[in-house]
Amino acid sequence: MTSPGRTERLVLPGVLTAEQAARTVAGILATQREDGAIPWFRGHHLDPWDHTEAAMALDAAGEHERAEAAYAWLARHQNPDGSWYAAYADGDATAPTDRARETNFCAYLAVGVWHHYLSTGDDTFVDRMWPAVYAAMEFVLDLQQPGGEIGWKREDDGTSVTDALLTGSSSVYQALRCALAIAEQREEPQPDWELALGRLGHAIRHHPERFLDKAHYSMDWYYPVLGGALRGTAAKERIESAWEDFVVPGLGVRCVLPNPWVTGGESAELALALWAMGESDSAVQVLKWVQHLRADNGMYWTGYVFDDDAVWPEEQTSWTAGSMLLAVAALGGDEATTAVFGGERLPTGLDPDCCR
Repeated sequence: MTSPGRTERLVLPGVLTAEQAARTVAGILATQREDGAIPWFRGHHLDPWDHTEAAMALDAAGEHERAEAAYAWLARHQNPDGSWYAAYADGDATAPTDRARETNFCAYLAVGVWHHYLSTGDDTFVDRMWPAVYAAMEFVLDLQQPGGEIGWKREDDGTSVTDALLTGSSSVYQALRCALAIAEQREEPQPDWELALGRLGHAIRHHPERFLDKAHYSMDWYYPVLGGALRGTAAKERIESAWEDFVVPGLGVRCVLPNPWVTGGESAELALALWAMGESDSAVQVLKWVQHLRADNGMYWTGYVFDDDAVWPEEQTSWTAGSMLLAVAALGGDEATTAVFGGERLPTGLDPDCCR
């Protein structure tokens, strides 16, 4: 089991002790396959985004070798066009169960690679992963639309789904900034990516009509803040605009309106967004509320239906645990996590009003 001594940065009074954090890390490690794959839970599927989220949590806990194994899995199993499939049965690369290739899933590798580099200072790791990061970003930006938004996915037959998701594009915004930071670290500037970032940020900030209307999902509410496209007054106004709709005091954050269902992943991500806005007290409060989803083994149930007083679905996912650890790491001052989610050393793009 992971030693509590390795989880000192994952201690947050009222949320996690070192021993509790160690149990959560051990739960993620138990889910990870020997080849590095991290499915949602054993017997369920792996998707590249949540796999990366869990790997980042391992780095925050000092489990750098296992995090690197997770990134190596992605590098080994990248498709020739730079993508990954949306889902693999139990993390088995030979058994994709959803052969669509979603842009935000593919882009998120850059966030994980940058986080791992900041956690370890390992330049050789960056050199090994750069071809995979580069190919992934080229795949994603091939689906950028004239208005700057990122098309959702490419189907297995090659058909482009050009409709854009605000949550997905906001995640790509963060990933593209991390990819540019990696490129700068390697002294390989990517001016086309810089232009793409500016166009994407402008679309997120000023053109909601360019995205599918998914306003009933909480992720669409907070992801422009979490991904870094909104900061300052704009971020504060956005979060305040729907706080009473999505936040259930004492329980956490709804996943989707009007369903009486709070989820651990969305609650932890909102806490990260609040921290990035400078609202640390509110972030801690949300994390305290959602600890009712913590299981005895240190993992977290995905969600809770409060009208029925029922845990649902009855699953404990690696990515819910990962998002919880990352939120605690940011609030605890872990340098790599604060840099990735706070935007330190990340470019802002060429949109002149990016931070207003």
